[in-house]
Amino acid sequence: MVTTVPPALSAPAGWRVSHGWGFRVIAFAFASCLAFSTVPTPLYALYQQRDGFPTFLVTVVFAAYAVGVMASLYLAGHVSDWLGRRRVILASTLAEALSAVLFLVWPEVPGLLIARFVCGVGIGALTATATAHLSELRAVTRPDEDLGRSGLIATVVNMGGLGLGPVVGGIFAQYIDSPLTSTFIVFLVVLLVAAFAVCLVPETVERREERPAYRPQRVSLPAGARPAFVGAAIGVFAAFAITGLFMSLAPTLLAEGLHEHSRMLAGVTAGSMLGAAAVAQVVFASMASRAQLRLGFVLMPVGLAVLSVAALLPSLALFLVGSVVAGSGMGLGFRAAVGTVAALADPLSRGEVLAGIFLAAYAGLVVPVLLVGMTLLWVPSPLALVGFSAAELVLLAFSAWRVLRTA
Repeated sequence: MVTTVPPALSAPAGWRVSHGWGFRVIAFAFASCLAFSTVPTPLYALYQQRDGFPTFLVTVVFAAYAVGVMASLYLAGHVSDWLGRRRVILASTLAEALSAVLFLVWPEVPGLLIARFVCGVGIGALTATATAHLSELRAVTRPDEDLGRSGLIATVVNMGGLGLGPVVGGIFAQYIDSPLTSTFIVFLVVLLVAAFAVCLVPETVERREERPAYRPQRVSLPAGARPAFVGAAIGVFAAFAITGLFMSLAPTLLAEGLHEHSRMLAGVTAGSMLGAAAVAQVVFASMASRAQLRLGFVLMPVGLAVLSVAALLPSLALFLVGSVVAGSGMGLGFRAAVGTVAALADPLSRGEVLAGIFLAAYAGLVVPVLLVGMTLLWVPSPLALVGFSAAELVLLAFSAWRVLRTA
């Protein structure tokens, strides 16, 4: 069991920042790492143009990131409970910095694969740890505040950071010289500054004198609520598939389907989808979890339908509207599905159940995107998007039927 350090025992040393500033530092480091994880989105087309590899290889490079996240979630997502939050966040931030170095010194396809895998490993260890650290730091500075407040802030930092990355990448790709170098130099500096600042943040977990024997993260299903769990897992799989599609193939869909070749537009499109997910979670934070699920299950199919129509017409305005609507539904559906499953699980196995949900979510970043990438070898991107949307509608309908019927 994790034990937070009581305020009386955790007064910062002379060279440490306060818990309040520590909260800000961790939020900054968390957002910086997440932004770095999505900044290559508008840059993939530049690598592709330079080296002449097919679009399918872009999806493979992106999948390497998702595989790294899944491996890290399973192997290291829980170790901060006994190693300490600060150590794991520092290691994760330095892993992102190493990924930036790899982008700089090995910009060919094998290097891109390794860089993205390393990036995923860092994000997989960071996500749960930073979320927990933010909550614990907030609890020290504002003990009377509703715990849901810190969770909401962590969610906004998460989705906001993810949404910022493609926009920054688009700016560099469109307006800055040598974007395949300058982008990663800037992020390397930001990540190293964040890593240094993390060293100054107070720890919130008591170090154990005897560390437990290492084991990978256990994954379990709530025995009494398996239908709801399976439905929720399929729902988050489908939701993250939308995210994966935009994070890997937004430039391709815009260029081939809508004849829009602006790198800035590619970044803004991907960023708007992820940003909409963050905004929707804030706007509807007071809504009951079941109502959020219902709304998410409505918005995602509507957004996908609009995207398909936009690709067939083609219409850039409709494409942007569809991305925002689908992103809003993704944000609401994911947050509500995680909350629903956490409430169904036994408290002693809640972490193991949530690990199962997150693994299902990140599997959604891998499988559908690879399938779409393979499809693009034979069919135009508008038809591939329509096929993707049709498959998503089937998954979302099944998920809604299972979750809303049993939750």
